Amino acid sequence: MDAVIMAAGKGTRMRPLTETRPKPLLPVGGTTLLERVLSQCVGLVDRFVLVVGYERESIEAAIGDTFEGIPVAYVEQAERLGTAHAIGQTEDVVSGPFLVLNGDVVVDRDVIEQLAAAEGHAIAVTTVEDPSSYGVVDTEDDEVTALYEKPDDPPSNQINVGLYAFRPSVFDAIDRTESSERGEYEITESIEHLLTAGERVAAVEYDGTWLDVGRPWELLAANEILLSELGGSGEPAQRLDGTVEDGATLNGPVIVEEGARVRSGAYIDGPVIVQSGADVGPNCYVRGATVVGEDVRIGNAVEVKNSIVMADTAIGHLSYVGDSILGEAVNFGAGTIVANLRHDGESVRMTVKGDRVDTTRRKLGVVVGDRTKTGIDTSLNAGVILGVGARTGVGEAVTRDRDGE
Repeated sequence: MDAVIMAAGKGTRMRPLTETRPKPLLPVGGTTLLERVLSQCVGLVDRFVLVVGYERESIEAAIGDTFEGIPVAYVEQAERLGTAHAIGQTEDVVSGPFLVLNGDVVVDRDVIEQLAAAEGHAIAVTTVEDPSSYGVVDTEDDEVTALYEKPDDPPSNQINVGLYAFRPSVFDAIDRTESSERGEYEITESIEHLLTAGERVAAVEYDGTWLDVGRPWELLAANEILLSELGGSGEPAQRLDGTVEDGATLNGPVIVEEGARVRSGAYIDGPVIVQSGADVGPNCYVRGATVVGEDVRIGNAVEVKNSIVMADTAIGHLSYVGDSILGEAVNFGAGTIVANLRHDGESVRMTVKGDRVDTTRRKLGVVVGDRTKTGIDTSLNAGVILGVGARTGVGEAVTRDRDGE
């Protein structure tokens, strides 16, 4: 069985993080979104077929021709014209039954197992309180009878998770699919064609973890979910392959990878991953679902909480970073402070594609693009986004988003 993985999109809602990398390669839980999906398929599929487009070279370089011994093929979707269009690009590559998964979704392995075991076509569904903002699925006796896209009066509380199992006959249905009002070819219409043709589409009920990672704070949520798994399933609570100096304190699930160093006086309260080449301490505090990326420097009197700090970034001294995402090669000048809580206690808002969006998170700091530098004593307000290569001045208080290079 093949696993077709959707990985072609630009991820514009994730900017500035996706200005320099494809969304499926965003780091989460010590791996990437895409590698997490691939790893969950190991033992279930014989080949991966990655549908790529934006920054395809980066994905091919990161994954290569095999993943954990399983062959990987690549198919380009030159124009992003919807899920049905993306799947249709694989017609000449896949053979027999195949799975369709998104390269930016966090789910449990068991739903992939259920789809792989399904006979014929299948769609994963889950139950929510308010289905009006989703694609709704009507079922009877565990079979799909109809699909509705964000209906005003939903006929059921079951929604489409966006994970599928198909037989090759789906390609005929895709050929009959027409462009929707938003100019895309929707796989839901293709499934309707299957139903009209009398083909059975099973509904695989799923009630586990499901997070479609589309916006920066959802990447933080995914990181929290994955790090909560550290120390589970009989794994040791701590794995210390790097150097941990005397005088450092490590509590809870902590991984210090080979080549990383934790210096004396550092206090790490897991779940935390310190990746290869990172240098943490002395006399700093790292806590709460944090990944310290490769070759990151966290220095004296720095606190990092519940954050993703990407490779080659430096937070040298006297700084606080909370509930934030820092891109690669960022440099925070001494005394840079991130605010992650509004004074009025309301949830933090963030601008996504020009719209102010309620993140529903009470605590949320900043999103910082690659190669950004802050001057000493910079203050960054909750919800601020700094673009790739942005700069701040000495003693500056930044309360609005700032473009980069």
